[in-house]
Amino acid sequence: MARSRRSYDESDVRIRPGKGSRPRTKDRPKHEDAVFGMVTTKDRGRWGVVLENDTLVTCMRARELGRTSIEVGDRVGVVGDITGKKDTLARIVKREDRTSVLRRTADDSDPYERIVVANAEILLIVAAVADPPPRTGFVERALIAAFVGGLTPVVCLTKSDLADPSEFAAEFADLNVTVLTTGIDDELTELHSLIDDRLSALIGHSGVGKSTLVNRLVPDAQRETGEVSGVGKGRHTSTQSVALKLPEGGWIIDTPGIRSFGLAHVSPDDVIAPFEDLAQAAENCPRGCTHAGPPADPECAWDKFEEGSPTWRRAQAVRGLLAALRSNNEWDLKQLDQER
Repeated sequence: MARSRRSYDESDVRIRPGKGSRPRTKDRPKHEDAVFGMVTTKDRGRWGVVLENDTLVTCMRARELGRTSIEVGDRVGVVGDITGKKDTLARIVKREDRTSVLRRTADDSDPYERIVVANAEILLIVAAVADPPPRTGFVERALIAAFVGGLTPVVCLTKSDLADPSEFAAEFADLNVTVLTTGIDDELTELHSLIDDRLSALIGHSGVGKSTLVNRLVPDAQRETGEVSGVGKGRHTSTQSVALKLPEGGWIIDTPGIRSFGLAHVSPDDVIAPFEDLAQAAENCPRGCTHAGPPADPECAWDKFEEGSPTWRRAQAVRGLLAALRSNNEWDLKQLDQER
Protein backbone atom coordinates (compact mmCIF):
# COMPACT_ATOMS: atom_id res chain seq x y z
CA MET A 1 0.00 0.00 0.00
CA ALA A 2 1.60 3.27 -1.08
CA ARG A 3 2.21 5.89 1.58
CA SER A 4 0.25 9.12 1.44
CA ARG A 5 2.92 10.98 3.39
CA ARG A 6 4.75 13.53 1.30
CA SER A 7 8.53 13.45 1.50
CA TYR A 8 10.59 16.58 1.69
CA ASP A 9 14.18 17.59 1.35
CA GLU A 10 15.74 20.97 1.88
CA SER A 11 14.96 22.00 -1.72
CA ASP A 12 11.25 22.02 -0.80
CA VAL A 13 11.59 24.52 2.04
CA ARG A 14 10.11 27.90 1.23
CA ILE A 15 11.27 31.02 2.99
CA ARG A 16 9.07 34.09 3.06
CA PRO A 17 11.12 37.16 2.13
CA GLY A 18 11.35 39.92 4.70
CA LYS A 19 10.09 43.45 4.17
CA GLY A 20 13.53 44.60 3.15
CA SER A 21 14.02 41.94 0.50
CA ARG A 22 14.28 43.02 -3.08
CA PRO A 23 11.73 41.45 -5.45
CA ARG A 24 13.12 38.41 -7.17
CA THR A 25 13.42 38.27 -10.93
CA LYS A 26 12.74 35.18 -13.00
CA ASP A 27 15.55 36.17 -15.35
CA ARG A 28 18.56 34.37 -13.92
CA PRO A 29 22.07 34.64 -15.35
CA LYS A 30 23.03 31.75 -17.64
CA HIS A 31 26.63 31.57 -16.39
CA GLU A 32 27.86 30.18 -19.69
CA ASP A 33 31.42 30.62 -18.42
CA ALA A 34 30.87 28.19 -15.53
CA VAL A 35 33.54 25.54 -15.03
CA PHE A 36 32.29 22.11 -13.95
CA GLY A 37 33.50 19.73 -11.29
CA MET A 38 32.37 17.30 -8.58
CA VAL A 39 31.53 18.14 -4.98
CA THR A 40 33.92 16.25 -2.72
CA THR A 41 33.16 17.81 0.69
CA LYS A 42 30.36 19.71 2.39
CA ASP A 43 30.69 21.52 5.71
CA ARG A 44 28.68 24.41 7.18
CA GLY A 45 27.80 26.27 4.02
CA ARG A 46 31.05 25.59 2.21
CA TRP A 47 31.63 23.00 -0.47
CA GLY A 48 34.86 21.57 -1.81
CA VAL A 49 34.71 21.05 -5.57
CA VAL A 50 37.33 19.28 -7.67
CA LEU A 51 37.27 20.80 -11.15
CA GLU A 52 37.93 18.91 -14.36
CA ASN A 53 41.55 20.13 -14.28
CA ASP A 54 41.92 18.57 -10.79
CA THR A 55 41.98 21.95 -9.02
CA LEU A 56 40.25 21.89 -5.63
CA VAL A 57 38.24 25.06 -4.99
CA THR A 58 36.22 26.13 -1.97
CA CYS A 59 32.74 27.33 -2.89
CA MET A 60 29.60 28.89 -1.53
CA ARG A 61 26.15 28.37 -3.02
CA ALA A 62 25.01 31.20 -5.27
CA ARG A 63 22.06 33.14 -3.97
CA GLU A 64 19.96 32.43 -7.05
CA LEU A 65 20.07 28.70 -6.28
CA GLY A 66 18.04 29.32 -3.12
CA ARG A 67 17.94 26.16 -1.03
CA THR A 68 18.76 23.80 -3.89
CA SER A 69 20.57 20.95 -2.18
CA ILE A 70 24.22 20.49 -3.07
CA GLU A 71 25.60 17.16 -1.88
CA VAL A 72 28.83 15.21 -2.11
CA GLY A 73 28.89 13.57 -5.53
CA ASP A 74 26.93 16.33 -7.25
CA ARG A 75 28.29 17.69 -10.52
CA VAL A 76 28.16 21.47 -10.35
CA GLY A 77 29.06 24.57 -12.35
CA VAL A 78 31.34 27.08 -10.61
CA VAL A 79 32.20 30.72 -11.34
CA GLY A 80 34.44 33.30 -9.67
CA ASP A 81 37.93 32.65 -8.34
CA ILE A 82 38.69 29.10 -9.44
CA THR A 83 42.43 29.19 -8.81
CA GLY A 84 42.10 27.11 -5.68
CA LYS A 85 44.45 29.43 -3.81
CA LYS A 86 44.17 29.82 -0.04
CA ASP A 87 41.36 32.07 1.23
CA THR A 88 39.66 32.26 -2.18
CA LEU A 89 35.97 31.54 -2.60
CA ALA A 90 34.07 30.61 -5.76
CA ARG A 91 30.32 30.25 -6.28
CA ILE A 92 28.26 27.22 -7.26
CA VAL A 93 25.76 28.48 -9.83
CA LYS A 94 24.50 25.26 -11.43
CA ARG A 95 23.76 21.69 -10.43
CA GLU A 96 23.42 19.07 -13.11
CA ASP A 97 20.62 16.51 -13.01
CA ARG A 98 21.44 13.57 -10.78
CA THR A 99 21.79 10.04 -12.09
CA SER A 100 21.15 8.48 -8.66
CA VAL A 101 20.36 9.63 -5.14
CA LEU A 102 20.88 7.71 -1.90
CA ARG A 103 18.32 8.98 0.62
CA ARG A 104 17.47 8.17 4.20
CA THR A 105 15.26 9.60 6.93
CA ALA A 106 16.03 9.85 10.63
CA ASP A 107 13.37 7.20 11.33
CA ASP A 108 10.27 5.72 9.74
CA SER A 109 8.00 8.52 10.95
CA ASP A 110 10.19 11.39 9.74
CA PRO A 111 8.87 13.05 6.53
CA TYR A 112 12.16 14.83 5.81
CA GLU A 113 14.59 13.08 3.51
CA ARG A 114 18.34 13.38 3.98
CA ILE A 115 20.40 12.94 0.85
CA VAL A 116 23.45 10.88 1.76
CA VAL A 117 25.27 11.04 -1.58
CA ALA A 118 24.44 11.92 -5.18
CA ASN A 119 25.37 10.29 -8.50
CA ALA A 120 27.08 7.21 -7.03
CA GLU A 121 26.92 4.15 -9.28
CA ILE A 122 27.69 1.61 -6.56
CA LEU A 123 26.78 1.46 -2.88
CA LEU A 124 29.17 -0.55 -0.72
CA ILE A 125 27.23 -1.71 2.33
CA VAL A 126 29.85 -2.57 4.95
CA ALA A 127 28.93 -5.06 7.67
CA ALA A 128 31.14 -6.89 10.15
CA VAL A 129 30.60 -10.63 10.67
CA ALA A 130 31.67 -10.23 14.31
CA ASP A 131 32.45 -7.52 16.88
CA PRO A 132 29.83 -6.08 16.48
CA PRO A 133 27.57 -8.99 15.43
CA PRO A 134 26.02 -8.55 11.96
CA ARG A 135 22.53 -7.08 11.75
CA THR A 136 20.54 -8.25 8.75
CA GLY A 137 17.92 -5.53 9.25
CA PHE A 138 20.35 -2.68 8.56
CA VAL A 139 21.75 -4.33 5.43
CA GLU A 140 18.23 -5.02 4.13
CA ARG A 141 17.26 -1.39 4.62
CA ALA A 142 20.42 -0.20 2.89
CA LEU A 143 19.66 -2.55 0.00
CA ILE A 144 16.18 -1.03 -0.29
CA ALA A 145 17.62 2.48 -0.37
CA ALA A 146 20.08 1.44 -3.08
CA PHE A 147 17.43 -0.20 -5.25
CA VAL A 148 15.08 2.77 -4.92
CA GLY A 149 17.83 5.33 -5.46
CA GLY A 150 19.25 3.77 -8.61
CA LEU A 151 22.53 2.45 -7.15
CA THR A 152 23.96 -1.04 -7.52
CA PRO A 153 24.47 -2.50 -4.02
CA VAL A 154 27.50 -4.54 -3.03
CA VAL A 155 27.70 -6.04 0.47
CA CYS A 156 31.23 -5.95 1.91
CA LEU A 157 31.79 -8.26 4.88
CA THR A 158 34.63 -7.24 7.19
CA LYS A 159 36.35 -8.85 10.19
CA SER A 160 36.33 -12.22 8.44
CA ASP A 161 39.34 -13.14 10.59
CA LEU A 162 36.98 -13.32 13.58
CA ALA A 163 34.14 -15.44 12.14
CA ASP A 164 33.04 -17.35 9.03
CA PRO A 165 31.18 -14.90 6.74
CA SER A 166 29.45 -17.58 4.62
CA GLU A 167 26.29 -17.90 6.73
CA PHE A 168 25.60 -14.16 6.75
CA ALA A 169 26.45 -13.89 3.03
CA ALA A 170 23.85 -16.56 2.23
CA GLU A 171 21.09 -14.26 3.53
CA PHE A 172 21.32 -12.16 0.34
CA ALA A 173 22.12 -14.78 -2.29
CA ASP A 174 18.62 -14.85 -3.81
CA LEU A 175 18.53 -11.07 -4.34
CA ASN A 176 21.33 -11.36 -6.93
CA VAL A 177 23.42 -8.98 -4.82
CA THR A 178 27.20 -9.21 -4.96
CA VAL A 179 28.65 -10.12 -1.55
CA LEU A 180 32.41 -9.77 -1.04
CA THR A 181 34.64 -10.69 1.87
CA THR A 182 36.83 -7.66 2.56
CA GLY A 183 38.50 -8.34 5.90
CA ILE A 184 42.04 -7.21 6.66
CA ASP A 185 43.48 -10.52 5.39
CA ASP A 186 41.33 -10.69 2.27
CA GLU A 187 42.37 -9.64 -1.23
CA LEU A 188 40.52 -6.64 -2.67
CA THR A 189 41.08 -7.46 -6.34
CA GLU A 190 37.41 -8.23 -7.03
CA LEU A 191 36.28 -5.10 -5.22
CA HIS A 192 38.69 -2.97 -7.25
CA SER A 193 37.32 -4.48 -10.45
CA LEU A 194 33.88 -3.14 -9.48
CA ILE A 195 34.77 0.34 -8.25
CA ASP A 196 37.86 1.51 -10.16
CA ASP A 197 37.03 4.31 -12.63
CA ARG A 198 33.56 4.69 -11.11
CA LEU A 199 31.91 6.73 -8.35
CA SER A 200 31.04 4.62 -5.31
CA ALA A 201 29.89 5.27 -1.75
CA LEU A 202 30.27 3.35 1.51
CA ILE A 203 27.81 3.15 4.38
CA GLY A 204 27.82 1.11 7.56
CA HIS A 205 27.41 1.14 11.31
CA SER A 206 30.23 2.65 13.33
CA GLY A 207 32.84 0.10 14.34
CA VAL A 208 32.35 -2.31 11.44
CA GLY A 209 35.72 -1.50 9.85
CA LYS A 210 34.51 0.91 7.18
CA SER A 211 37.38 3.39 7.65
CA THR A 212 39.88 0.53 7.71
CA LEU A 213 38.55 -0.60 4.34
CA VAL A 214 38.78 2.94 2.97
CA ASN A 215 42.40 3.21 4.08
CA ARG A 216 43.19 -0.01 2.20
CA LEU A 217 41.51 1.28 -0.95
CA VAL A 218 43.06 4.75 -0.68
CA PRO A 219 46.34 4.32 1.24
CA ASP A 220 46.92 8.05 1.72
CA ALA A 221 43.36 8.73 2.90
CA GLN A 222 44.34 8.41 6.58
CA ARG A 223 40.73 8.01 7.69
CA GLU A 224 40.55 7.74 11.48
CA THR A 225 39.78 4.28 12.79
CA GLY A 226 38.69 3.23 16.25
CA GLU A 227 38.36 0.05 18.25
CA VAL A 228 34.95 -1.20 19.23
CA SER A 229 34.56 0.01 22.82
CA GLY A 230 32.12 -2.59 24.14
CA VAL A 231 30.17 -5.31 22.44
CA GLY A 232 28.40 -3.84 19.42
CA LYS A 233 29.38 -0.29 20.29
CA GLY A 234 31.52 1.39 17.67
CA ARG A 235 33.18 4.76 18.09
CA HIS A 236 32.15 7.24 15.42
CA THR A 237 35.31 7.93 13.44
CA SER A 238 33.97 9.72 10.32
CA THR A 239 31.93 12.87 10.93
CA GLN A 240 31.50 14.20 7.38
CA SER A 241 31.05 12.61 3.97
CA VAL A 242 34.11 13.02 1.77
CA ALA A 243 34.93 11.85 -1.75
CA LEU A 244 38.38 10.30 -2.08
CA LYS A 245 40.20 9.67 -5.35
CA LEU A 246 41.12 6.04 -5.96
CA PRO A 247 44.73 5.38 -7.03
CA GLU A 248 43.55 3.42 -10.08
CA GLY A 249 40.96 6.02 -11.08
CA GLY A 250 37.46 6.80 -9.91
CA TRP A 251 36.17 8.09 -6.58
CA ILE A 252 34.84 6.58 -3.38
CA ILE A 253 32.67 8.53 -0.93
CA ASP A 254 33.18 7.69 2.74
CA THR A 255 30.13 8.54 4.84
CA PRO A 256 29.75 8.95 8.62
CA GLY A 257 28.87 5.80 10.56
CA ILE A 258 25.13 5.56 11.17
CA ARG A 259 23.06 3.56 13.64
CA SER A 260 19.74 3.43 11.79
CA PHE A 261 18.38 3.83 8.28
CA GLY A 262 14.93 5.39 8.08
CA LEU A 263 12.83 4.66 4.98
CA ALA A 264 9.82 6.93 5.46
CA HIS A 265 10.12 8.00 1.81
CA VAL A 266 9.86 4.44 0.43
CA SER A 267 6.69 2.51 -0.45
CA PRO A 268 6.36 -1.27 -0.96
CA ASP A 269 5.89 -0.67 -4.70
CA ASP A 270 9.27 1.10 -4.75
CA VAL A 271 10.90 -2.03 -3.30
CA ILE A 272 9.26 -4.39 -5.81
CA ALA A 273 9.83 -2.25 -8.92
CA PRO A 274 13.51 -3.23 -9.50
CA PHE A 275 12.51 -6.93 -9.73
CA GLU A 276 10.63 -7.04 -13.03
CA ASP A 277 9.31 -10.61 -12.70
CA LEU A 278 7.92 -9.94 -9.22
CA ALA A 279 6.46 -6.57 -10.19
CA GLN A 280 4.70 -8.10 -13.17
CA ALA A 281 3.25 -10.93 -11.08
CA ALA A 282 2.14 -8.45 -8.40
CA GLU A 283 -0.26 -6.91 -10.92
CA ASN A 284 -2.40 -10.04 -10.48
CA CYS A 285 -2.56 -9.70 -6.69
CA PRO A 286 -5.81 -8.57 -5.04
CA ARG A 287 -6.07 -4.92 -4.06
CA GLY A 288 -4.32 -4.17 -0.79
CA CYS A 289 -2.03 -7.21 -1.01
CA THR A 290 1.14 -6.62 1.02
CA HIS A 291 2.86 -9.66 -0.57
CA ALA A 292 3.63 -11.02 2.88
CA GLY A 293 2.12 -14.39 1.93
CA PRO A 294 -0.24 -16.53 4.01
CA PRO A 295 -1.89 -16.10 6.40
CA ALA A 296 -1.73 -12.30 5.93
CA ASP A 297 -2.16 -12.45 2.13
CA PRO A 298 -3.53 -15.89 1.20
CA GLU A 299 -4.14 -14.88 -2.46
CA CYS A 300 -0.76 -13.31 -3.19
CA ALA A 301 0.25 -14.09 -6.78
CA TRP A 302 3.80 -14.78 -5.68
CA ASP A 303 2.63 -18.00 -4.04
CA LYS A 304 1.92 -19.40 -7.52
CA PHE A 305 5.64 -19.56 -8.31
CA GLU A 306 7.06 -23.07 -8.35
CA GLU A 307 8.49 -23.73 -4.92
CA GLY A 308 12.26 -23.88 -4.97
CA SER A 309 12.58 -22.09 -8.32
CA PRO A 310 14.86 -19.03 -8.61
CA THR A 311 11.84 -16.71 -8.90
CA TRP A 312 10.21 -18.29 -5.84
CA ARG A 313 13.42 -17.90 -3.83
CA ARG A 314 13.73 -14.29 -4.97
CA ALA A 315 10.13 -13.65 -3.91
CA GLN A 316 10.91 -14.96 -0.43
CA ALA A 317 13.99 -12.71 -0.27
CA VAL A 318 12.01 -9.65 -1.35
CA ARG A 319 9.40 -10.51 1.26
CA GLY A 320 12.24 -10.17 3.73
CA LEU A 321 12.95 -6.69 2.38
CA LEU A 322 9.28 -5.76 2.67
CA ALA A 323 9.25 -7.04 6.25
CA ALA A 324 12.28 -4.85 6.97
CA LEU A 325 10.44 -1.90 5.45
CA ARG A 326 7.41 -2.52 7.64
CA SER A 327 9.47 -2.91 10.79
CA ASN A 328 10.06 0.10 13.00
CA ASN A 329 13.45 1.62 12.36
CA GLU A 330 13.98 1.83 16.11
CA TRP A 331 14.74 -1.90 15.98
CA ASP A 332 18.32 -1.19 15.00
CA LEU A 333 18.78 1.12 17.98
CA LYS A 334 17.16 -1.28 20.45
CA GLN A 335 19.15 -4.21 19.09
CA LEU A 336 22.33 -2.20 19.41
CA ASP A 337 21.54 -1.31 23.03
CA GLN A 338 20.79 -4.95 23.88
CA GLU A 339 24.19 -5.99 22.53
CA ARG A 340 26.09 -3.51 24.66
